[in-house]
Amino acid sequence: MLRLGRREFGAHEPVIMAIVNRTPDSFYDQGATFRDEPALARVEQVVAEGAAIIDIGGVKAGPGEEVTAEEEARRTVGFVAEVRRRFPDVVISVDTWRADVGEAVCEAGADLLNDAWGGVDPRLAEVAARYRAGLVCTHAGGARPRTRPHRVAYEDVMADILEVTVGLAERAVALGVPRESVLIDPGHDFGKNTRHSLEATRRLDEMAATGWPVLVSLSNKDFVGETLDRPVKERVLGTLATTAVSAWLGARVYRVHEVAETRQVLEMVAAIAGHRAPAVARRGLA
Repeated sequence: MLRLGRREFGAHEPVIMAIVNRTPDSFYDQGATFRDEPALARVEQVVAEGAAIIDIGGVKAGPGEEVTAEEEARRTVGFVAEVRRRFPDVVISVDTWRADVGEAVCEAGADLLNDAWGGVDPRLAEVAARYRAGLVCTHAGGARPRTRPHRVAYEDVMADILEVTVGLAERAVALGVPRESVLIDPGHDFGKNTRHSLEATRRLDEMAATGWPVLVSLSNKDFVGETLDRPVKERVLGTLATTAVSAWLGARVYRVHEVAETRQVLEMVAAIAGHRAPAVARRGLA
């Protein structure tokens, strides 16, 4: 059982996490949800399309202008409180590596801390434990926040992913984070080149076999773009193909930009796997 906020998710229930960036320079939407009004409209839209989790971020992942903890909190804390007020049952996640920001958003009503930088601030897990919030434990290959990988190498990338993410997950539980609210993430593109991210996808069943629920953040990322030689705005089909493979190999949570399209892919995979009945079944029966 995966339990986040007020929600519980069954073993074969795919969970969509919709991205809402509170940044003026996000790589995909270029600041489309930086202001409150379009950001709230985005939340309403993705909830209607089937997202169970809203992932709010105040700092873009890549290099750029410095964003202090105070500015990150200014972009996220009030918005978390407003989303909590308007959507009491939605799971609110905040994409942050900073413990101080984590504390502030948990006070405002966040249910999940999405630590995409692999525990670079070990106090973040302590914050999650104190507030009984969930935690995403990600493999970032030791990369510092907002840096790009350079000539990174692994003897066995999945072995490294497993060692790091399972270690972070076990530490979180030891600190008091509810076991049923901890997820592990292979960290596509984070501290990895394209071949590493492809191998991590190909071997995702090894992560699922640990018993920890696996979150994948694949949406329009560089490894998709390099694999297909496509710019950011032309990576949706590659993302959806990678999503289907990840679902087949046991991923549970999907952090995405395109919610409606992802939902169709996940429902189709679930039906093929025998975990979901067809929405209608008339063919050959009339």
